Amino acid sequence: MAIARVAEPSGSLQDVKEQGLDREDLLGIYRNMLITRGVEERGHILYRQGKIPGSFYTGRGNEASAVGVATAMGPDDVGTPLHRDMGVHITRGVEPWRILAQYMGRADGPSRGKDGNVHMADENLGLLAMVSHLPAMLPVAVGCALAFRIREEKRVAVAWSGEGAMARGDAHEGMNFAGVRTLPVVFICDNNQWAYSTPTHLEYAVEHLADRAQAYGFDGVVVDGTDVLAVYRETKRAIDKAREGGGPTLIECQTLRMEGHAVHDDAFYVPKELFERWAERDPIERYRTWLREQVDMSDADEEEITGYVKKLLNDSLQRADASPQPDPATLMDGVYATPEDLDTPHHK
Repeated sequence: MAIARVAEPSGSLQDVKEQGLDREDLLGIYRNMLITRGVEERGHILYRQGKIPGSFYTGRGNEASAVGVATAMGPDDVGTPLHRDMGVHITRGVEPWRILAQYMGRADGPSRGKDGNVHMADENLGLLAMVSHLPAMLPVAVGCALAFRIREEKRVAVAWSGEGAMARGDAHEGMNFAGVRTLPVVFICDNNQWAYSTPTHLEYAVEHLADRAQAYGFDGVVVDGTDVLAVYRETKRAIDKAREGGGPTLIECQTLRMEGHAVHDDAFYVPKELFERWAERDPIERYRTWLREQVDMSDADEEEITGYVKKLLNDSLQRADASPQPDPATLMDGVYATPEDLDTPHHK
């Protein structure tokens, strides 16, 4: 029996305006979704060219969830996006060429070539880099929220995980602590239905993962993860509530991982019919249709946006390819904190 609230789909333009988005904002969301997919598509090309070391992971099908959540965040909020959340980096302002440089392990990538090709974040934009043990990032975000509470700052932390990661103990510990302390944190679960090759019916026994929120003492919401405006609406509500002292929310964004776990995985275990059914709900095409119907997005508007995105990505690819390899002499830079690093307000 479902416990969490199931969110309504996005509505008319008037409904969206009441949420604080104008026409420019709405077209900007579309642009960010296109950039997000375009960056990862070019990553696939780089991988096939042998320019990306290791494996390669994408979030095709998660663009609405990532961009919708990031659009709802305030400028001083922080987050811990994972490897399916490229749209968060794009929306928060990470330049695409730096992401492509990161893919190739170059010196101009966010991690300066010192970590995995998708282990990236720009702290100046309120983002904290992921580790491979994905649910371990939930307690990190909760720690940020605790710091905001102690410093009496009206800031919110956003923590991402997949439905598979929700089975780990650190996910439980993070949500339990956040609930007990009523911390300003929003938990985002990208439920893409497959924890690598494990389907959801073998992952959890509740109807919705968001149903678990009640046990931790806060709200749970289920939203269609292919509906970018519904994701934005529910995340904005949760962030506003957290900012005003209302505590955490667990938002389950339901979508499908439209590719394998990584490039080495052909996803043979996913029924073809499931792929076909979810392809009809492609988040970018769905939003494009909404813009055409509700915002009167013209052919000229769309050509301007797609032309801008194409040029941006082509220029970004050239700039990233020209980025130098990391200097071995800098290997230890940033590994250990210096006295100067510690002499900052957030450590006092």
